[in-house]
Amino acid sequence: MAIEAPVEGSTETEREAPAGSSSGWSSLRPLALRIHFYAGLLVGPLLLIAAVSGLLYALSFQAEKIVYRQELTVPAGEAALPLSAQVEAAREARPDGTVTAVWPAAEDDATTRVLMSAPDIEEGKSLAVFVDPYTAEIRGELTSYGSSGALPLRTWVDELHRDLRLGEFGRHYSELAASWLWVVALGGLLLWLGRRRTAKRELFRPERGAKGRRKVLGLHGSVGLWAVTGLVLLSATGLTWSRYAGENIGAIQDQLGGATPAVSAAIDAGSGGGGEHEGHHGGGSGSAHQGADIGLDQALESARGAGIDSGELAISLPAEGTGYVIKERDTVFPVQLDSVAVDPGDGAVIDELRFADYPVLAKLTRYGIDAHTGVFLGLPNQLALAALALALILLIVWGYRMWWLRGSVRGQGFGGRPIPRGAWRRVPVSALLPLIAATAAVGWFIPLLGISLLAFLALDLALGAVARLRTRT
Repeated sequence: MAIEAPVEGSTETEREAPAGSSSGWSSLRPLALRIHFYAGLLVGPLLLIAAVSGLLYALSFQAEKIVYRQELTVPAGEAALPLSAQVEAAREARPDGTVTAVWPAAEDDATTRVLMSAPDIEEGKSLAVFVDPYTAEIRGELTSYGSSGALPLRTWVDELHRDLRLGEFGRHYSELAASWLWVVALGGLLLWLGRRRTAKRELFRPERGAKGRRKVLGLHGSVGLWAVTGLVLLSATGLTWSRYAGENIGAIQDQLGGATPAVSAAIDAGSGGGGEHEGHHGGGSGSAHQGADIGLDQALESARGAGIDSGELAISLPAEGTGYVIKERDTVFPVQLDSVAVDPGDGAVIDELRFADYPVLAKLTRYGIDAHTGVFLGLPNQLALAALALALILLIVWGYRMWWLRGSVRGQGFGGRPIPRGAWRRVPVSALLPLIAATAAVGWFIPLLGISLLAFLALDLALGAVARLRTRT
């Protein structure tokens, strides 16, 4: 959140030092300031990349609607064709593909999205064929990714944000950024709250009449105060699907009974799904499921009879031994994410899962991830993400600007010195030992944070050794 470190002996140091005994915050502040300085200085570039790409991602939702309006929208008609007819049109357009799921048109002017696996589509993605629900005209074909149905533009930006489009190796960048974001943000908050100020309003807005570094510091601190909650939440939710910390978070979530449940679509051997009639009737799965099949339209009617009736639905077609899975996917509050499994043989509901029955921790995880990815509340969510990303960009730029101004004022060239080494010696043992234990625990739980912190310490020790050698010579 800040790259801010006063120079020893400067009036800036005296002005920033809070009142209190040497055993209180004043003894911890130099250590917090030094860690905050190094974290901001060294991790700042990664956070800047994440913020810029995150800003582009937040804007990509609306850009997607403009760029792909041909595929996504149609003139509203009077009556939609049966869903099976729409799927059959998609099959005829791409006979080399296998239909895996269908997203029926959720609005009068929207297309139906038929998702397929196809030889020319990379693993983890689907071919989306867009069908006019009124005429069965094919409006286009695009690659689709993820449960939100990201199209090529948003997918490209998402991959840039997630791993710099470098695959698994690139994921280290985003995990490292997410690992440090909450540390830098909370550290900056403590430093900002601990400053002496003449008026309380200076806590929430820049000091009037301030100039130079003091003006930049006021902008940096006040914007950081407004943004800190969102930045910490972005860090926490980003870590939930990171490679290393994400595994630890998932394990704890499972142990606490907060794993996300899933509807069971398995068909019993004696159920209607193993009937005598081979093939499919009215738009079944075709190649994957080889039993009796009531078809998409009847399966959808069964699901609606069970209460799955939100505007946005996703239908997964049956495979061998499983039935249809029809899910609500409306993430705009109030969230509608109920799901049912339907036997393709007789249309009976095999299993149902209500979002209201999710464990509390699973609900919170879903809310957090959906908010991080911009789908929780739609446009307001995306605007909030864009504002947070812009705030983080400004905080980083202002932080480096303060570093530059400090060096320029004191004639030190490029940047100034951080707070002197040995700040930890000023911390009372009663506070230092728990701090070390907590740091070790957090470093173990968030491995890239722990490893990079050790690297920072090694760098600091090396710089200290070099400085001592220069002094001796």
